[in-house]
Amino acid sequence: MNGYDLARGLHILAVIAWMAGMLFLPRLYAYDAEQNGKPEPLKSEMQTLLRLWQARLLRIIVNPAMTLAFVFGGWLIYLDVEMRGWAFLAEPWMVTKLAGVFLLAGWHGFLSAERKRIAAGTSTRAGRFWRMTNEIPFVLAIIMVLSVTTEWTF
Repeated sequence: MNGYDLARGLHILAVIAWMAGMLFLPRLYAYDAEQNGKPEPLKSEMQTLLRLWQARLLRIIVNPAMTLAFVFGGWLIYLDVEMRGWAFLAEPWMVTKLAGVFLLAGWHGFLSAERKRIAAGTSTRAGRFWRMTNEIPFVLAIIMVLSVTTEWTF
């Protein structure tokens, strides 16, 4: 096994964990928002549990997985620069991949900030919003994976 294969494998595993959390977190937000119309004893118990799950998912899975995805992705870029030179970073497929990474990281930041608003009781987002935006990470993943695997160009 060479270093590139190891870096690529670890990067893929980290991205899988990151994506799993990014796809599940908006669902938890939707369930939380939908508790608002329920009677108080059930509402508070369920919201307490959902908010605990939200915090743990971010702290234990999503944040570390994103960090590892960036570390292993950086390692891959370093190895690619050694093999191909810096020019590959300007290839359309790589620019698309990096744009997707930054968009996904921005969505991650939005979800993290929203968790704080939900915990404080100041979030105004409805369950419908979270259900409609739940697939954003997957759409970005499709674009990034196809860009990297095809290495398309003009």
